Order: sequence, then C-alpha cells, then structure tokens
Amino acid sequence: MSDPAAIWVLADDRAGNVGQCLGVAEALGRPFVVKDIRYAPLARLPNLVRGAGLMGVAQESRDQLVAPWPRLVVAAGRRTAPVARWIKRQSGARLVQIMDPGPGGRADFDLLAVPRHDGGLHGANVLEMTGAPHRVTPAKLAEAARVWQDRFAPLPRPWVGLIVGGDTRKRPFSADMAADLGRRVAALAQGGSVLVTTSRRTSPAAEAALFAVLPEPRLIHSWAKGGDNPYFGLLALCDALVVTGDSVSMVSESCASSAPVYIYAPFGWVVAKHAHLHADLYARGYAKPLPDNGGLESWAHPPLNAALDVAAAIEKLLPCG
Repeated sequence: MSDPAAIWVLADDRAGNVGQCLGVAEALGRPFVVKDIRYAPLARLPNLVRGAGLMGVAQESRDQLVAPWPRLVVAAGRRTAPVARWIKRQSGARLVQIMDPGPGGRADFDLLAVPRHDGGLHGANVLEMTGAPHRVTPAKLAEAARVWQDRFAPLPRPWVGLIVGGDTRKRPFSADMAADLGRRVAALAQGGSVLVTTSRRTSPAAEAALFAVLPEPRLIHSWAKGGDNPYFGLLALCDALVVTGDSVSMVSESCASSAPVYIYAPFGWVVAKHAHLHADLYARGYAKPLPDNGGLESWAHPPLNAALDVAAAIEKLLPCG
C-alpha cells in the first residue's frame, strides 16, 4: 500500500479522536492522507437516521471525498461512522473505526477498536484495547529528552512530573482538589523536584491553588500563559509521573513512559468509564493510585500504546501488502 491515497484518515472537530486515528495511521508506517470532515447541523441526528451517507457533512468536506478511493479508512467516534460507511459503498474500502460507532451498521466495519473500559461490545470484528491509541512513540520521547534535558538538569532528582487536566462537562476540578493534589505530589517528590504542566481545562482558581502548595525546587508551566510546554519532556525524562484521571488521552499517554505512573482520581470525581480504565491500568501494572501521603516506589512497566495493537490487528486482518 505505497500509494499515499491508499489510506484515508477521517479527521473531524474532535481533537482527541483525530489524535487516536493519527496514532494508528503512524503506527502502520505507511503513507496516508488526512481528510478533514466538517459538519452541518444534521450531523447531530442519530446514525440510524444518517445511515451510510453524507447527511450532516459540510460541502467543503464532501468535495474532498472523491476518487481515487482509498483501500483503507481509519476513523473514530460516532459522527464519522456514516461517512466511512458511505466511502465503503463507493469504493469497497476496508474500514477501521476506533470506539463504538453506535447502533446501525456495525457489521460494515472490518475492525472496531473499542476501549476495554467502555465495555459491552463483542464480535468477530471487535478488538478490545487498554486505554486509547496515541502518538507518543519512542522516537518522539527521545527527541523530547534531547530538547529538555538541559532545562531540567539544574533541578534535584527525583523528578516527579505532574500533568494536570481540569473541569469536564460533568465534574469540576475545584481549587480544594487542586490543593490536595499539590500536597500529595509534594510528599511524593520529597527531596526532589516537581515539574508540572497544566492544560486548557485547568481553571485559574485551580491553577493558583495548585501552584501555592508546590514547594521549590520546581518547574511550572501554565497552559494559560503559553510558552514552551514541557509535556513531552515530562514523559521522556521524569522519574515518576502523576496525572489527573479526567482524561483518557492524558492517562494513556502517561503510560507510554516506562516510569511509575500515579493517577489522581478522588472517589466520585471521574465518570464511571474513566474509573473502569483506571482499575484496568492498576490491574495490569501500568499505574497505581496516587497515595494520600507517601514517597516514591521503585517500579516500572512496559510502555502502553494501543495504536500498536490496532496496527497489528490491521496488518493481520486486512493485509496491506
């Protein structure tokens, strides 16, 4: 499959979904093209209504979906599923969908790569994944290590990386929670340094409460203030990582490091499927809950990236020779 048009990645307005698709496409190690999918209001309709068609797809995106057709389509999420099925109708392309596309047309997909923590979907075309596919590769981590090593070097070790999310649609990340997180991480890093990066969902109040309790020596990056984000440097270089449990992507990417990973997810804060993911990661040895007050433990785990599992399944089930 050397033709760049042989693989299409459907990229819509959900950045997390797109990142998962790109992770899989890159793991295949073959050329691919990205087809931007933008939506019109009818995209809100259920897929049972949209069927295998372009209902709800903006005209500028429709104009891209023309021959030469791909042999393989990689997409993610509910709203791209009718588009992928329509492409199959035109071309006979094989379809790989990340996450359950919902009722109606599941049998059209040659591979459904679904998170194990979502549960409930089984079948000959279903691959269960631990976590979410992502784009954090050994090569990317090696480059990040080269970029950030000198910047981190003045800080005493151990280096504890702290990756902070924030409010979600259903769960706030309060200033009190942020302060609790900061105190726990400070205890974990005793004698060393905390290196922290926040995200666009970290509220100003939560960020201020967190920074107020993190002692020196430290390195802090505020997403709101911009500048070089050390995120990949933390993944590449830190002796341990702490990540808030509100983001499947952040948790999965943290586990791409072989360093110990601790998840901060107080009881009742995260939604059920995130709690199921955390339990799966704990059971498989990829992560541990962040202790209330304790020092670092010495343990390691193999790097986690479901994109490699999906790519291997594609090569096995859908030979690209």
